[in-house]
Amino acid sequence: MAGGGSAQGQAALSELIAGDSIRIGEHARDWRAAVRVCGEALVASGATDPAYTDEMIATVEQLGPYIVIAPGIALAHSRPSPAVHRAGVSLVTLATPVEFGHRQNDPVTLVVGLAALDDEGHVTALATLAEFLADEGRRTALLAAPNPEAVRRLIADYEGGRAT
Repeated sequence: MAGGGSAQGQAALSELIAGDSIRIGEHARDWRAAVRVCGEALVASGATDPAYTDEMIATVEQLGPYIVIAPGIALAHSRPSPAVHRAGVSLVTLATPVEFGHRQNDPVTLVVGLAALDDEGHVTALATLAEFLADEGRRTALLAAPNPEAVRRLIADYEGGRAT
């Protein structure tokens, strides 16, 4: 990736999380509404069309709540599709946690939306996200972030630390 990828070849989070793709303290009555907010943030960032949001919801309806990947964290995504314009990530914190139906990791407070143009981009974006979310202190700070600017500072600190 020209100019913004890391030395490890992963996409920079600051490139994936562009525009209006961060939403803090959103209200969602159920998991579908939570995924819809995530999808709307991807659309607002220019990464996807609204059809991709419907595809993310359909994925959970068909395959179940496997997208709840850790306690309190869901990774909303679908297969690469024509509704995806570029790789993108949205981050949504929920004012009140919602149940996705996962026995161990519910309820969810952080919903991450992931869009990729192809399978390789999907895996690369997942690796970048996994590394970012692996640190418990960073997850805690992310959930406590009062606004999108605070989240962007966390991302900038993370990327600055990776470059050294």
